Amino acid sequence: MSKRVIILGSTGSIGSSAIDVISRMGDPWEIVGLAAGSRAAELADQANRFRPRVVAISEAEAAPALTRLLEYAPTVLAGDDAMVRLLDEQACECVVCAVVGSSGLKATIRAVELGRRIALANKEALVMAGALIMPLAARTGATIIPVDSEHSAIFQILHGRRASEVHKVYLTASGGPFRTWSDETMNEITVQDALQHPTWKMGPKITIDSATMMNKAMEIVEAHWLFGLEADRIEVVIHPESIVHSMVEFCDGSMIAQLGTPDMRTPIQYALTFPDRLACPTPRLDLLKLRQLSFHPRDDRRFPALRLGYEVVRRGGTSGAVLNGANEAAVTLFREGVIHYRDITRYTEQALNQHNFNAAPALEDLLAADRWAREEVARCTAC
Repeated sequence: MSKRVIILGSTGSIGSSAIDVISRMGDPWEIVGLAAGSRAAELADQANRFRPRVVAISEAEAAPALTRLLEYAPTVLAGDDAMVRLLDEQACECVVCAVVGSSGLKATIRAVELGRRIALANKEALVMAGALIMPLAARTGATIIPVDSEHSAIFQILHGRRASEVHKVYLTASGGPFRTWSDETMNEITVQDALQHPTWKMGPKITIDSATMMNKAMEIVEAHWLFGLEADRIEVVIHPESIVHSMVEFCDGSMIAQLGTPDMRTPIQYALTFPDRLACPTPRLDLLKLRQLSFHPRDDRRFPALRLGYEVVRRGGTSGAVLNGANEAAVTLFREGVIHYRDITRYTEQALNQHNFNAAPALEDLLAADRWAREEVARCTAC
């Protein structure tokens, strides 16, 4: 039986890795839809190689270039709703949601409405709208399997176990490039510094989020929605080697960890093939070559973004949308040289504290909160 896959965000690092995984698995796996934001040339290269039936690009202005570069005649969709229309027009068994940021929210919700298996790399969707997405998945029968290495690890550990058995989960974090920098040198951080992650190869936005540890703040929120855990049952520990991807402590004191080389193809493939496991092209972990596995407590002073993740879990409502929107805006301004590295978290926290909180928002309210947060960060930088 054919296993048809649509990849949203196919030109990013996760999307490209998903393509690599699927191409290696071969039959019966088939890529039937590809979607990207604006990279017409890269999307065309992927489409020409795999010949999906439908290709979508969110930036309408890039559509003519995409069409010109295509060597065959698929259906081409363009515009803000192109990814949603792709899901409506092309049947599939699995959707890889690898769009970075809030731009993937509507498509993720549509995939859930359609009851698809969702390999979820777009953590922002749950950060913004977990209160809408998880109940919706329960109603439609959609299966959400996380692609984040940390949440994939927890998902694997908890498979077949009862929630009542869990005492606490531990999300590991490498600490990024600034784990040992002094307070003085952190005042001089450049964009290039923030893009030098010590262990993972990722896109620029998530790499900067890793440097500020805002990605871990969002993973706290993601763990809350995926596994039904409150803030006091989610802990972050610094693990520079990035070998232990996460751990679960059970009520009897036992702790189980998932280990592996730092390669996103492993959790991507697991999300596609679950509950089965197939041979994977990633390098094998050689335990005899490991010098050490070290763990350190989180440093909220060095990485104040972590506090914001716990705050969002406790508050709920529109706070996740504001956190994500403000952070996305601040990261963009940092990359453009408008604000300093430390301003990313500072402006995000300011927006979170000052927004007009709504405890039970609809999707429209979440999108409005996201827009407000971006405008608030822009306003703060203009002051």
